[in-house]
Amino acid sequence: MTVTDTLPAPGPNARKPEPIVRVRDAYRDYPMGKETVHALRGVSLEIAPCDNVAIVGPSGCGKSTLLNLMGVVDRPSRGQVLIEGRDAGAMRDREATEFRLRHIGFVFQRFYLMAMLTARENVELPMAEAGVASAERAARARELLDYVGLGARERHRPGELSGGEQQRVAIARALANRPALLLADEPTGELDVRTGAEIIDLFRRLNRDGTAVVVVTHDAELAAAAWRTIHMRDGQIVSQPAR
Repeated sequence: MTVTDTLPAPGPNARKPEPIVRVRDAYRDYPMGKETVHALRGVSLEIAPCDNVAIVGPSGCGKSTLLNLMGVVDRPSRGQVLIEGRDAGAMRDREATEFRLRHIGFVFQRFYLMAMLTARENVELPMAEAGVASAERAARARELLDYVGLGARERHRPGELSGGEQQRVAIARALANRPALLLADEPTGELDVRTGAEIIDLFRRLNRDGTAVVVVTHDAELAAAAWRTIHMRDGQIVSQPAR
């Protein structure tokens, strides 16, 4: 089963694919009373299609701020953030909301599922917002729940699911509109070691099936599973292996 549009295997003379994300000399400043917090200080990076990247560093180093810029949740104070060639900083609020809905999937430490809805109904929500027909939503939600190993739990509400199962539902929901980019902020932070390992395996599979995955994490196991690990400190990237 293909959950996303899988990229073809490159030939020996294949051109390097264009990055799905380009961050160019990005700064993000926040006024705090009479002072200014410099959350990001001249960050540059690229994320390729089918890339698998972990962003690590101490609390307050700018990891989540960078993730928010890549997710078009926030805009840089200076510099440029391009997502699939679109300038995120130039988007109006409504345009940014529509872009996120159709191009980017989000997974969080806390699952943010709707307690009164079943697993399938939670997965259907982004598709409903995108105007997908009811029958297509239901079929896609079942396909995704099967993919994350919860096909038999589609009628269960979040309160009837374990933490790991809730995170799987959240991942299925993030994939509903076939995003090319999945952003995850501490996705194993509320899970035990065994369940966290299952989520790591799922991210690996998503990546193999054609989704670019970027995680912000303190979890050494999750970071080790990524192809590349980017280290941040004091709002800057201090080490970044080549793609």
